[in-house]
Amino acid sequence: MAKDYYEILGVDKNASDEDIKKAFRKLAIKYHPDKNPGDKNAEEKFKEVNEAYQVLSDPKKRAQYDQFGTADFNGQGFDPSGFDFSNFGGFGDIFGDIFGDMFGGGGSSRKQGTGPQRGADLEYTINLAFEEAAFGVKKDIDIFRNEECATCHGTGAKPGTSPRTCDKCRGTGQIKVEKRTAFGSFASVTTCDRCHGEGRVIDTPCPECHGRGIARKKKIITVNIPAGVDNGNVITLRGEGEPGHRGGPNGDLYITINVKPHKIFKRKGYDIMCEVPISFIRAALGGEIEVPTLEGNIKYTIQEGTQPGTIVKIRSKGIPRVNSSGRGDLYAQLNVEIPKKLNDRQRELLKRLAVEFGEDVSEAGKKTFRDKFKDAFN
Repeated sequence: MAKDYYEILGVDKNASDEDIKKAFRKLAIKYHPDKNPGDKNAEEKFKEVNEAYQVLSDPKKRAQYDQFGTADFNGQGFDPSGFDFSNFGGFGDIFGDIFGDMFGGGGSSRKQGTGPQRGADLEYTINLAFEEAAFGVKKDIDIFRNEECATCHGTGAKPGTSPRTCDKCRGTGQIKVEKRTAFGSFASVTTCDRCHGEGRVIDTPCPECHGRGIARKKKIITVNIPAGVDNGNVITLRGEGEPGHRGGPNGDLYITINVKPHKIFKRKGYDIMCEVPISFIRAALGGEIEVPTLEGNIKYTIQEGTQPGTIVKIRSKGIPRVNSSGRGDLYAQLNVEIPKKLNDRQRELLKRLAVEFGEDVSEAGKKTFRDKFKDAFN
């Protein structure tokens, strides 16, 4: 067997028609030329996937392939780059379903070598401070993309000249050849080798863009980032991608948000959390403390006898909700700090306080405590 079509699609030999179709969809998207411009390996993979699907999706061809281990029917072989898929048992419909929205046209539109083509999408990652993501910001970004050549205005021809219609394909960009097989006649479609699928020939190329009609340029774009965006969010700017070809629409620009960590706050959804140190005196007596927020410190009154690790909730001091007037909440964990060094007077005052609470902090009391501790584990 020259090629294992089941292995190419990554399915079992007992795979159902639906399994084969799903595997084909996944691989066709992965290796499609519009997703991998200039990648010859991806182009070959795409052809192999097409070839495998053409056989395994057809019950008669699949049966003959399973029986004889070949898809070379009537000695004609397959030319996966040249099949007219619109005539191939529903493949054109599948092709349109997969690529119609993604690349700006279905299977039938891709047959037309001179038809409009959607421009490629662009991606950009923007870094934001925690507060910028929380409250929104305007950012200017530099992107490099193809723009219409200012010299030839996109024609690709030297000023004063014009492209002419290809006399080999008559402007279609493709050459069709009929192939006869055991299963009928198929139209083999190949790209015109004279105009390379453009349908026109430029005799005198533009000296600026060398006949491409486009030039690489830097563009500054102002991005309005709404309040409340989070790490990994994507903002789509329609039409800011690569320009379309032959009158096709521009691609889109996808901006991925990367939020830098904050020194104090951590985010969970639209809520934020922080830790606030307080003295053991303040925890015991209660009263006002200062709690940090994204807009500065605020006063907050804690209760007498606040315990270490207590979490207080301050409403509407979290992250603004995207495209909404609401906000998340702030959760502050109160960490009681115990002084590590005491002077003699402070130590004496604490001993007096201990006596008031009925606690023996003398040496004898310490010994008794140690004995009780040992007894608890004996």
